[in-house]
Amino acid sequence: QVQMVESGGGLVQAGESLTLSCAASGNLFVVYTAAWFRQAPGKQREFVADITSGGSANYADSVKGRFTISRDNAKNTMSLQMNSLKPDDTAAYYCAAGPPPITVIYDYQYWGRGTQVTVSS
Repeated sequence: QVQMVESGGGLVQAGESLTLSCAASGNLFVVYTAAWFRQAPGKQREFVADITSGGSANYADSVKGRFTISRDNAKNTMSLQMNSLKPDDTAAYYCAAGPPPITVIYDYQYWGRGTQVTVSS
């Protein structure tokens, strides 16, 4: 069992930066693929970025070049550095983890409750 807790959300202006953190419990996180998703009101949850246990990362096209995902397996943590934020980035952000291989969203077995990011124009 892995519990995930996000932190770091808030209200920022367009162009500013914000860093989200995710703390995971349990000793299996180190071998899991971890990811960030987001969901805006009235929209489906969408993929933002993921990172394998070895540190290989993938990004959605909408955030590529602006967001950076990282993890510290020794501390069971994951982060999302978000730069040049836009109003379209406004959403609840969720961290997730699951055993590889990850092919669909449902492969992520463990989810946090989310943290709100609001970007004003």
